[in-house]
Amino acid sequence: MIKLKIFLFVCCITSLANAQKLQTQFATFNLNGNGFITSIKSKQTGREYNPAGMTSPLMSLCKNKQYILPVAANYNNSGQQILLTYPNGSVATIKAVQKQQYVYLQLVSLTKREGIDNIVWGPYKTTISKTIGDIISVVRSDDFAIGMLGLNDNTVSGPPTDGDMSFMYYYIHSPDPKKYPLPAHLKEGQTFKIGGDGISDIAFYSQPEEYYRMCYGNGASLEPSFGSSICMQSRDRRKEQMIRFPVLPPNVDGGFNSARYQLVLPTDADFMGSAIALYACPDSLGLQTIEKIVLNEGLPHPEVDGKWVKDPASFRPDIAWWGAHDSLASYTKQLGLKAVQDEGWGEYYPNPENRWGHNKISFHNGNNMTVSQYGALMQKESIRYGLHTLCEFLQPNNNSDVAPVPSDSLAIMMRTTITSNISESDTVITVADTSHFNEFGGWEGNHTNVLKIGKELIEYNGITTKPPYTFLHVKRGFHGTSKGSYKPGTTIVKLQPNCYHGFAPDMNLQEVYADYYGKWLTEGGMDYIDFDGLESCVYQGHGQYSFKRFFRTLFDSYKKSGGDYLRVMGSCVYEGNWHYMSVCNVGGGDHMFSPVQNKWGIEGKDMRYVFESNYFPATFGIQSFASNWTIYDAENLEAKSIGWNATYMLGLSKEAVENNPEKEAIFSAYRTWQYAREAGVFTNAWKNKLKDLDYKFHLQQKGNKFTITQVKENRQSVTPSGNNASETISVSNSYKEQPLQLSIKVSGSKDASVAGMKIVLANGKEIVVNSKLLAGQYIISRNNQLFITDAHRKVLSRVETASLPLLSHGNSKIQVAVVTKAGEGIKLDIVVTTIGESQEI
Repeated sequence: MIKLKIFLFVCCITSLANAQKLQTQFATFNLNGNGFITSIKSKQTGREYNPAGMTSPLMSLCKNKQYILPVAANYNNSGQQILLTYPNGSVATIKAVQKQQYVYLQLVSLTKREGIDNIVWGPYKTTISKTIGDIISVVRSDDFAIGMLGLNDNTVSGPPTDGDMSFMYYYIHSPDPKKYPLPAHLKEGQTFKIGGDGISDIAFYSQPEEYYRMCYGNGASLEPSFGSSICMQSRDRRKEQMIRFPVLPPNVDGGFNSARYQLVLPTDADFMGSAIALYACPDSLGLQTIEKIVLNEGLPHPEVDGKWVKDPASFRPDIAWWGAHDSLASYTKQLGLKAVQDEGWGEYYPNPENRWGHNKISFHNGNNMTVSQYGALMQKESIRYGLHTLCEFLQPNNNSDVAPVPSDSLAIMMRTTITSNISESDTVITVADTSHFNEFGGWEGNHTNVLKIGKELIEYNGITTKPPYTFLHVKRGFHGTSKGSYKPGTTIVKLQPNCYHGFAPDMNLQEVYADYYGKWLTEGGMDYIDFDGLESCVYQGHGQYSFKRFFRTLFDSYKKSGGDYLRVMGSCVYEGNWHYMSVCNVGGGDHMFSPVQNKWGIEGKDMRYVFESNYFPATFGIQSFASNWTIYDAENLEAKSIGWNATYMLGLSKEAVENNPEKEAIFSAYRTWQYAREAGVFTNAWKNKLKDLDYKFHLQQKGNKFTITQVKENRQSVTPSGNNASETISVSNSYKEQPLQLSIKVSGSKDASVAGMKIVLANGKEIVVNSKLLAGQYIISRNNQLFITDAHRKVLSRVETASLPLLSHGNSKIQVAVVTKAGEGIKLDIVVTTIGESQEI
């Protein structure tokens, strides 16, 4: 983030009042005679949250990336106004209304505003540092929260930055210094680039330690010397501006991003009328307070089944579906779920001239349906249905706004004029200046270099550095566009590329696509959409404001077209789409959370912290139903998501489901968890128990009552070395004596195998397995017997043995020996499951 310089002229302006107190139900905000906040105090506890000896400007001005701070304040209580005077002679009139839950602040007028680019609410300093809600400008401790919400689209999170965005980076911050102490080589607030090469989303997340925090925004910032700060700003967007984007903090290069210069075209939005709601309250009431603000001030408030989508009581898993659709509706109902994202199409790219492409809804009998037909069928089944899209990615090979006749409303990076005549066959193009045309591609690092002149696209690679400035390696008529003839003075632009070598709409064409999606969804009978590629709302250079414009138009269009609740998922949560998003189930598998191993992945850990800090549901991403899941694995997914107030998408295909021998039991148990979730039976105390990564849980329902049983798995992987190698594992059973639940999976290379196995149980009983076991196969105990199963846990044969002994209470050992060929590299994954006593919820 850019360090904004501050200038303050010494001048003799005297305030007509020395101080002012603004207050809400829970807090007081004291301001001094210069217009600075000097105190933020809890009414309930009397605790001070303003750093000692520090003050914060109520509202700053910004000119040429320099802050101008107020020097005097006049408080008019009867008129509910604050007049702030600035050293450049500007006077700001701020409406200040004290409401029960928050203070309403609005810029009403500003004199001598020439050259003022932004107005800035704050930054407001606080002593709170435990939880940094960087997306929606809120900071939180265990007992208190301080934050602000923008009340109009052009009031956005964070300080003024190029592009009005902040991109991801790691910073050091321990949520609990006693539990997670920092090592000597790290310090609070230290920043690091994200991991990997950026080719896949997974690569971004690389630090497993709890004190590595991922930053998603700049609405709130950790300030190690005193706590934190929160900030919002509003820009005069009627001005054209040159930016260098993305903006990254010192010593952070962003990995997959590379800063580029970009000309940001003006749009009709000014900072006059900018307004915020400033609140401070017990953290337990933080989300309720935000909802009060949202309702009172007319902000977006999507509801599902009568509940605000930010209310944890509305959180539900969805289905991500692959393959033919024969069983989709049936599975959805059997599981007690209500919404499906159809992943079988892959990524949908919008195209106004061919909205549906050649895509059909497939069935095994070949009687395929159109999306509209299937959408109508799903609505009759009361199942929300939608597709996975690439938001505003306009690809040359399938979008009529790019080729063969490119729109004049494609987003650009640079603009200049040609200096000589160009015929249809010329490949020498000279221009008035270089204007950063020498930079490759866009800020996402790809090398898509495409010019637009008239209705022609031209590929190039570089430009000379001395006059006459001439484009290099020119290819005319790119993507089949028509070559033209042009006169000197004709405008030529460089288009803004997306990460898939396509292009993006400007702010005007973006409105068209938002309306397009609203109509497209209702025409298709869809009330769910997954916007992958949400950075397409960043390409225009207007940051959070661009998101708000897109989503507001989308929701208005959807409603006008007859839609009701639109469930929105996307590739990321920003302040600009926070109000509209229901869920953000990105990522997947063990990178997010492993229901089998019962542990968080790095990506899941990072996103959990970011989302929870901003009053948004944590996510497990896509968790694909596996054919070798046990009932405890499936139940653990539900238990942990309820415990963490997390959402996820259950990845389903008919093949995976039907290959699982416990399908019926798993579906029944899963549905029970869903019923209990919807009934709201889990108290906060129970949710904290469900979070425990040492245990899984089994839930049963009898009538209106639910009972829950603790499940403890003894997991150990061993690598026998050599023929007849023996390995011993320790088993702990803290519960009563019980039947032995044993699972041994053979792992190794594709052709690896075990010729035989000997198992010595705790009581000395020996079991000899004379059958060959291939990699992926199991030995599993069921109904007091041992069986050999395939990789899906389907029984292949029974191991001849008498009934198995009970597993005694306390500690015991099991010994396993295998017969292998030298060098086969066999691994045995051994699980002994113990079950506790059931408890009524």
